[in-house]
Amino acid sequence: LDRVLDEGLDRNKLEKLLQERSLHAITLTKSNVQEIKEEMDRATARKLQPHFIADFFLTAFKSLGGSFTEKEKGRYQVLHVPASIRNRDRIIGTREPILRSYERITFHKELVSVQGKPLAAFVCPGHPLLDATIDLLLENQIGLLKQGSVLIDELNPDSKPRILFYLENSIQDAKRLPDGGRRTVSREVHFVEMDETGSVTQAGYAPYLDYRPVAEDELNKLLPKISEMQWLKQNVEDKIKSFAITTIAKNHLERINKGREFLIEKTRKAVMERLTSEIKYWDHRARDLRLQEEAGRPNAKLNSNEARKRADDLQARLQKRMQELDEEGQLSPKPPVVIGGVLVLPARFVNKDKEEDFKLQGFVSPEEKAKVEQAAMKAVFTIEEELANSARDRSGEKIGYDIESVDSQTGDLRFIEVKGRKKDALTVTITKNEIIEALNLPDQFFLAIGFVDGKHVDVHYVQNAFRYEPDFGVTSINFNTRDLLTKAVFHKKIILEE
Repeated sequence: LDRVLDEGLDRNKLEKLLQERSLHAITLTKSNVQEIKEEMDRATARKLQPHFIADFFLTAFKSLGGSFTEKEKGRYQVLHVPASIRNRDRIIGTREPILRSYERITFHKELVSVQGKPLAAFVCPGHPLLDATIDLLLENQIGLLKQGSVLIDELNPDSKPRILFYLENSIQDAKRLPDGGRRTVSREVHFVEMDETGSVTQAGYAPYLDYRPVAEDELNKLLPKISEMQWLKQNVEDKIKSFAITTIAKNHLERINKGREFLIEKTRKAVMERLTSEIKYWDHRARDLRLQEEAGRPNAKLNSNEARKRADDLQARLQKRMQELDEEGQLSPKPPVVIGGVLVLPARFVNKDKEEDFKLQGFVSPEEKAKVEQAAMKAVFTIEEELANSARDRSGEKIGYDIESVDSQTGDLRFIEVKGRKKDALTVTITKNEIIEALNLPDQFFLAIGFVDGKHVDVHYVQNAFRYEPDFGVTSINFNTRDLLTKAVFHKKIILEE
């Protein structure tokens, strides 16, 4: 019997049939699975830590009139939820009502249930209490986003002044909503920076985490300098929108449209086959019933008019569904919306004695720093190639790491932050964004420290380097290299070719 089945069933034909009949490519190839896994890893790597959500919510909630008290470490009793927040819940239509008070809330999943203590509500994005607070705060403070502020870049004190814009980009299809507008199928927030020369670049996922707010006394001293910056008085918003249309919106549309045409076409084919078959059946049934009625043998349960009506209803349904699929396939980007912006000033604007970043890191010039960092990057790429891993450079995207590499053994995505230092360097500076990435995916994040001595690069891969998230006001931390090297999981000396 097994031999008969093996000969009678062609595996390739069955797989082809499943692929043709499925509305989507549910028979995933290895490359499909790998692509999905990598996207999930990237999303996990850039998520905000719970303490950021906690700091934001507790500050915002208190400013809106709410009151709470910390009962246990990381667990709070909400004594009073203002009516404004509870009413906001009714406006935005969350799935569950907001209570007047909560016995316990927490922002850490592992603290939801604590032995001997009340069960806590897990407050995270999607929880109605957090969503309503955010919505109300945005409504009250939206003007401040447009008004802007000033941030200080201490990590790059010798960089150029620039404006950090945050903008929203949306993709819509042709389906009409009750209010006459078109349906939004994807919405994203992006950050871009523009310097005094007019050069515009994407700024990464959360660049503001690496900047600090300006102090009030500093701002008073900076105002005369800021008023002299003539480029700030130009219509920079139009330039940002133009950049967003040609780059961000274009890439966003391509990502959303990828695979969508395939899905819609398969859906169209399946709907057409099914409804056409039903229409033919009821057309044929209506004719048979009419002939029976003319012969004086009417059907007591169903007459020809009812059968014809069903065929007509199915025809109308088919036309409507085809029109809906046409509308779903007509994607277009909405005009990008600039939500707000801040002026980012290098630290030398507030502290003339602040050493330039290359000096703080032990280099005699920016050129030497760039040369050492480039040597470290080359060494890490050499190591990844020797390990048969597939690596690519993402250092220019400012996303919290420099290299993405696919592990040839496990298929896991490795996030590598490269720090190039001179051979006798005692410290290394890690930014908040880099620490967040490392904490989110500790088993897949590697801090690669390359000690450079001419063509010789001594590379150490450090894993699980950080135990705690930085405080809310911290933008970077200096670590002792000797302490970090105790956590190294891989070490190799590389000799660079000319």
